[in-house]
Amino acid sequence: MKFSSTIKVTGMKFSKGKMDNGTEFDSTKVYVETELDSSKDSAMGTACAEYGLGKSDEYQKYKHLADSLPFMAIAEMEIVTNGTKQKTIVHSLKPIEPAKPSGHGVKNVAA
Repeated sequence: MKFSSTIKVTGMKFSKGKMDNGTEFDSTKVYVETELDSSKDSAMGTACAEYGLGKSDEYQKYKHLADSLPFMAIAEMEIVTNGTKQKTIVHSLKPIEPAKPSGHGVKNVAA
């Protein structure tokens, strides 16, 4: 099932290499602010959930936004299953909002 969603991206990381047994790995993970399940009245607020976003080259497409984190984006997503478990995959991100000051990398300028 494919769908679009407006999300708040709080972080990204990529991982690429080869394990000792020769198995290669190559992925990008995106961290998204997600509402906690409050249906049982045992949680409130938000947490960050990890979603797959393709291979490490996807990270490079968004690297220039490092100082813009967190940022809002329209995500093209898909829910898939193996028949037992389901997971949500992010296929693409389209940033829709400029950077919010985060304090990271901000220079103090005298007025």
